[in-house]
Amino acid sequence: MNQHPSTDQTLLKMPSLRAVRSFVAAARYESFTRAADTLCVTQAAISRQIRELEEHLGTILFERVGRSVKLTPAGAIFFEAAQLSFLNIAQAAARIRKDYGTHARRTVVVCCSPAFSALWMAHRLPSFFTANPDIDLDLVTTQNFLTLEPGTDPDVFITKMARVRDNYVSVPLFHDRIYPVCTPAYLDEHPEIRSLEGLRDGVLLNLSPYGRSQVAEHVDWSVWLAIHHLDIEDRLLHGAHYFNANDYILLIQMVLGNQGVALGFDHLVSPYLQKGLLVKPVEHELVLEETRHYFAYREDKANDDALNRFRSWFFDQGDLTMATGRTA
Repeated sequence: MNQHPSTDQTLLKMPSLRAVRSFVAAARYESFTRAADTLCVTQAAISRQIRELEEHLGTILFERVGRSVKLTPAGAIFFEAAQLSFLNIAQAAARIRKDYGTHARRTVVVCCSPAFSALWMAHRLPSFFTANPDIDLDLVTTQNFLTLEPGTDPDVFITKMARVRDNYVSVPLFHDRIYPVCTPAYLDEHPEIRSLEGLRDGVLLNLSPYGRSQVAEHVDWSVWLAIHHLDIEDRLLHGAHYFNANDYILLIQMVLGNQGVALGFDHLVSPYLQKGLLVKPVEHELVLEETRHYFAYREDKANDDALNRFRSWFFDQGDLTMATGRTA
């Protein structure tokens, strides 16, 4: 190992870290007695360490004020630097214990859309944590997978992009199945939406394409109706309103609040249908057979135990590779 004389001299000129620790404790509590109690040593030991440090620095660091002590101007300067250094050391030690220690917890960083995290992940995650108490998840949500903040390198992407980044292995998942959804109560109040024409003329809650430029195709009400040979422009001019938003979670909350009908993406809304919270007013649907969702994981972590356990759990949630896209 190459030695650097200047670094060696710096180390030789450093005061005793034990003395600096005693100084920081005494300065923080303004008391040698409390510092001794905190460090589980005697007050005499604290006094001896601080006297050693003052001799090393060639100046007085404390002034006695009654039963307490007060930093001198030189002491204040040294305390600011010493406290910050000890904080940095403590934080580095905590990270090392967490990531490399004998009982280190592992963290898997997962990146997906806000809708997928809220409507697919959220109610399933308890089963993952129960089965994997030693693994933490760091969930990053975005609509723009190509412009994450610098330094953000997820272990896993769940996205509709077949190739999200270099050096990731992409596993194809399901096709999108898209159909109208509303609550049973809303359907009872608006029986006319049991037909495609009545649906077209009803209150439609629409997912706009704003901020979704990376999605290979965008299906909104105009596209879905056109596939079923209806033109959105034929809606009555003075009829029910047409609400537009680029927040899919908001749209589903509005549907659950009996405010209209939205297009349901099967992997996101199927749990609500299974519980009877949502229903299909019509049986028509659209399957995007040319595109899929993908589970992409870092190639350099292909043998990482934590990532593999997350991947196994993820695929155990349902037949995610099935072409029809049906999930548990």
